[in-house]
Amino acid sequence: MSYLRFMDKTLHIVGGGMAGSEAAWQAARAGLDVVIHEMRPKVETFAHQTGNLAEMVCSNSFRSDDHEQNAVGLLHWEMRQAGSLLMQAATAHRLPAGGALAVDRDAFSAHVTETLRALPNVTVSSEEITALPDQGHWIIATGPLTSDALGRALQAETGTEALAFFDAIAPIVHHDSIDMGKAWLQSRYDKGETEAEQKAYINCPMTRDDYEAFIDALLAAEKTQFHEGETAGYFDGCLPIEVMAERGRETLRHGPMKPVGLTNPHQPDQKPYAVVQLRRDNALGTLYNIVGFQTKMKYGAQTEVFRRIPGLENAQFARLGGIHRNTFLNSPTLLDAQMRLRSRPHLRFAGQITGVEGYVESAAMGLVAGRLAVAEILGQPLPPVPQDSAHGALIHHITGGAEAKSFQPMNVNFGLFQPLTGLRGGRRGRKDRYKAYTDRAKAAWADWLAAQEEVIPA
Repeated sequence: MSYLRFMDKTLHIVGGGMAGSEAAWQAARAGLDVVIHEMRPKVETFAHQTGNLAEMVCSNSFRSDDHEQNAVGLLHWEMRQAGSLLMQAATAHRLPAGGALAVDRDAFSAHVTETLRALPNVTVSSEEITALPDQGHWIIATGPLTSDALGRALQAETGTEALAFFDAIAPIVHHDSIDMGKAWLQSRYDKGETEAEQKAYINCPMTRDDYEAFIDALLAAEKTQFHEGETAGYFDGCLPIEVMAERGRETLRHGPMKPVGLTNPHQPDQKPYAVVQLRRDNALGTLYNIVGFQTKMKYGAQTEVFRRIPGLENAQFARLGGIHRNTFLNSPTLLDAQMRLRSRPHLRFAGQITGVEGYVESAAMGLVAGRLAVAEILGQPLPPVPQDSAHGALIHHITGGAEAKSFQPMNVNFGLFQPLTGLRGGRRGRKDRYKAYTDRAKAAWADWLAAQEEVIPA
């Protein structure tokens, strides 16, 4: 195959999503020639709409930006210190979202695509990689929608059944179809320093009767059926709303539809029984996604059920929800500490296929994989990624810290960090404990970056 014959110091990256794009940027900045093999738009997927790099297909949020009290915010901080392209693009196209880092998804993706394509040492190839390369330097970052052909090649190599769960996509609504006579603008607890941040969400209130009727319709709605041989092992952080409802009628009201921290200005003396929130999805403010409303309902059922929500009776949808397979490796048994396939060390893996979950976590694994590949190719060994950092905590989890028999995709969280002694436990000590975790992580991460400044600039 022609794609197996390349110069020794060229880095090849399969997949142009979050992880692949960030890995390419880190390697290109170090002076390596990089080839990104992205099969889109030549070969389409269920979830993607364009052929752009780093396309966001589910939410438009990178979640909390708090780098002192939140583990994902700490990942943001560490990535920024490492000169992350994705964090640069997210900052440039940030949208009001309270304390979260939400972006205009189209502008974000275009920014990443244009930046990488403009680099003279980066090539983007639209050919589909269908087999595992047997030589060269490669990072496999195909994400949750790894093609069937490459998936079969991975199965044949690892000798194990591919692990998969199903990831659901939330619908997007046209702003001008929302009835603001019933809905209102407010971030939960008025969080944010500016008025735009404090009014970053559209809130649709429900009475108890509204909520009960909504749950009834949700449970009765026609759902997507799985193909023979498929199983539905969902990731708990991205459950379809109907699956949550099946776990108990009050589950949604204590999850994405919780009414706390919100006051309806149309009826200030009446506390909503439940609230559906929508978050801005583009810079123009013309599109809003329904927060936490991933779904596997069929399209006709979605429009009928979602129009039961007060304020969305006449909603027009720019995109309805959907469901797709998410494939990942049993990384604790297959990958070494450098994220290389033990049986083929010239293949390094990054992103969601390694068993991390979320845009930020995927990009972070791409950042580290890119830097590790640079060090290996240039013969400049790096010290291990410090386990006390957010990046290191994730890598340790997926390459050996997790229990292989029950391995499931994981978001970054302080439970992955090595414990600190001498600090107060429980809820009351959490603020000081989290600050100590982030302080320790920042120092460890800064030292790791400093050790490679001559190879990859910060």
